[in-house]
Amino acid sequence: MITSSLRRFLHNQGGSTAIEYALIAALLSTIIVGTVLVLGTKLEAAYQSVVDLF
Repeated sequence: MITSSLRRFLHNQGGSTAIEYALIAALLSTIIVGTVLVLGTKLEAAYQSVVDLF
């Protein structure tokens, strides 16, 4: 009884797949936030140069 439950637990891949998807989502969100922060300052500088023309 215990050995069959342990065997099923060791062969269950559902939890590890969910963790892998969570890690991928965290990595992608970190990349997106970093990109927005870098491009945001450059975009703000570009808009400011246009505003300074008027």
